[in-house]
Amino acid sequence: MKIVILASEGSPYAKSGGLGDVIEALPAALARIPGNQVSVFLPYYQKIKENPGYTVERVAQFTVGLGWRQQYCGVLRLTNRTDGVQVYFIDNEYYFGARSGSLYGALDDGERFAFFSKACLDSMVTMQLIPDVIQCNDWQTALVPVYLNAMYRFYFPTTRCMYTIHNIEYQGWAHGNFFDDVLGLPWEWRGHLDMNGSVNMMKGAIETADLVTTVSETYAQELMYPYYAHGLDGVLSNVSWKLTGITNGIDVNTFNPETDPALPAHFNRDTFLAGKAVCKAALQEEVELPKVPDVPLLVMVTRLAGHKGLDLLCYISRRLMWEENCQMLILGTGESQYEDFFRDLANEFPDRVSAQITFNLGLAARIYAGADIYLMPSKSEPCGLSQMNAMRYGTVPVVHATGGLKDTVPPADEHGKGGLGFTFQSYNGDDFLAALKRAIALYRDDPAGFQDLQRRGMEQDFSWDQPAARYMELFRRMTANR
Repeated sequence: MKIVILASEGSPYAKSGGLGDVIEALPAALARIPGNQVSVFLPYYQKIKENPGYTVERVAQFTVGLGWRQQYCGVLRLTNRTDGVQVYFIDNEYYFGARSGSLYGALDDGERFAFFSKACLDSMVTMQLIPDVIQCNDWQTALVPVYLNAMYRFYFPTTRCMYTIHNIEYQGWAHGNFFDDVLGLPWEWRGHLDMNGSVNMMKGAIETADLVTTVSETYAQELMYPYYAHGLDGVLSNVSWKLTGITNGIDVNTFNPETDPALPAHFNRDTFLAGKAVCKAALQEEVELPKVPDVPLLVMVTRLAGHKGLDLLCYISRRLMWEENCQMLILGTGESQYEDFFRDLANEFPDRVSAQITFNLGLAARIYAGADIYLMPSKSEPCGLSQMNAMRYGTVPVVHATGGLKDTVPPADEHGKGGLGFTFQSYNGDDFLAALKRAIALYRDDPAGFQDLQRRGMEQDFSWDQPAARYMELFRRMTANR
């Protein structure tokens, strides 16, 4: 099957969050399936252009019409990737050239990614790359199914389009004039994009794509409710027949405690007791906590943002320190209120709390490996990767039962039986604290039961092979009756 994946970021070339991880791993997993031909289109950001590790060749150049604008587009093909995935970069210096270090946040983001969406379709036409399926991701490529059906169906008579929502909070809003001034679509398509007099690109994709997916089964169900859908619950309910969820995987080669170069000791599910003990001691020394092996080390590696449940952690932190003998380590950057809170907490409990307000991938790996309990009390979490990373390294998660957290962390009882971690249902601090206390009690009172829970987490298959198989099942269903 010929599959084309369109996204605004993809690791290792350009990444700002979980989407980048998906666009690194999913195409590779699909390409391993016999008979698939997988291509990925990404913007040719300045950071990619200046990286000598990527060798490219120019395969096309043309002009893209965007409203009254005529914009240059170059298509560069990556020549030094060896896993069977063909990567193309869309080049335009005005939109993707020398800007700030951030991929997003410019005032013309709507125009930038409208250009990218249309340029991807023009590129495929120019190169005569006519796929069976186009899979596009989040608001930045939400215009692809709209353009495909409104203006490009002649070139792609049998191509089907899947639209994947990674985070519904970011929908691609624009002023109502954007429809005429930038998009240049036929007037009869305005209704698909109109929402309260403005343009909503995600709405357009939901209505015009052949299939809509999101990144976990539970999140797909949650999007039917206003609390989670950020205004699009009615739109999604109208097309609920074409909405489904596929839980993401993780890169099990990168996140591998047997080979991770960042770790001071390697281990697997048979040797994790000794290996994690070495990693824990080294981690405690690195972050300047007392090297006590029999005190549970609670950790969190996250962007310090409200929806990650940090208000709950702030609410219970001092009670946790007063009532339990434990250590806590936080790694991340983000909102100043949370950065300041955890710095203050570390100053108040210097022998119990460490606040690493920084971005450090190596330290993150050492935290996954050296910790005992992983905290993930997110208010909402479309899928989440950290809980799977933690279990891969033998660290027991405590999570709010929402979205992908509910799907990947079935609850264990107080004896550690029947699940993979500890969960709480209601989003409040007392329930979160109660779940933490259950985890700490198991660690303290039943080491063998806690170790069984760690081992079960390490035995899970969190690879992309199963999600890729599920995507293929949907691709075949989409293309069956063309």
